[in-house]
Amino acid sequence: MIPTLKELLEARERISGYVAKTPVLRSDNLDDILGARAWFKCENLQYSGSFKPRGAFNCVLQLPASQREQGVCTHSSGNHGKALAMVASKLGLPAYIVMPQNAIRAKVEGVLLWGGQIFYCDNTNEARAEALSRVEKETGAIFIPPYDYPPTIAGQSTVAAEFLEQVESLQVLLAPLGGGGLLSGTALSAKYFGGEVAVIGGEPTGADDAFRSLNSGKLVLSHQPKTIADGLRTTLGRLPFRILKEEKTEVLLADEEMIIQAMKLIWKHLRVIAEPSGALGLAVALAHPDKFRGKRIGLIISGGNIDLDLPLPWQQKPQ
Repeated sequence: MIPTLKELLEARERISGYVAKTPVLRSDNLDDILGARAWFKCENLQYSGSFKPRGAFNCVLQLPASQREQGVCTHSSGNHGKALAMVASKLGLPAYIVMPQNAIRAKVEGVLLWGGQIFYCDNTNEARAEALSRVEKETGAIFIPPYDYPPTIAGQSTVAAEFLEQVESLQVLLAPLGGGGLLSGTALSAKYFGGEVAVIGGEPTGADDAFRSLNSGKLVLSHQPKTIADGLRTTLGRLPFRILKEEKTEVLLADEEMIIQAMKLIWKHLRVIAEPSGALGLAVALAHPDKFRGKRIGLIISGGNIDLDLPLPWQQKPQ
């Protein structure tokens, strides 16, 4: 079921005491580079370092107390797992997180910091599903889906709903696209609260399953991503696909070099850290300048969880 306007409004009310109203930043220098007026919604400054607590809180807070007591579980490349561990900690619940063995260290540490218990698996959909099923059976925990679930999408929609109140008369909203929870929520908020604002998803060239899905009209399930943007390596979910298809949401691509350049520019001009996935909006705007020239654009920096013990991507020597 696609979340309704009523459910979007209820989600915002439900999570209002649990998540931060994140700031919007801008830079005249970035405007000059883009040839546009740009505002950046900093979900990298959200609790747990990404937008993910919005959906996680909206899901968990709707569970009956008898179900909550069993704990919660999920699969995640990092940010959703970290967010769910934080949500569980705040609500006094156990959290069990299935993560790929190649998960980013900073995200693994984030899950552990909030008391989450990690179960590692191979980096395949089959291994992930098998590990999650085993965790559910062994613990009795309730599965909280990271993106392909109406309450998750309703929670993520609050990012754009907030953004549209903070900045008037935006013509375009840009958000990264992996599983599709954030972008489909953004599309729904734009539909109900955004007037004529267009919604565009940013996807890595090396993980372009959503681009191919929306252009062909059929969900692409075979997927071998190769991108620095670890949060966007997952396949597009069925419900987000349906929403994005119905709302005629456009997806644009950016290559690895452009993603790294966007991360660097965000640090240089906004003085905040964006993880590769979080920089996709700016990467796409840089890669397709004619699409945005002269417009008022809003870009969602979805997260900032990177390993600060390693050189930042633009500081690393080419292999």
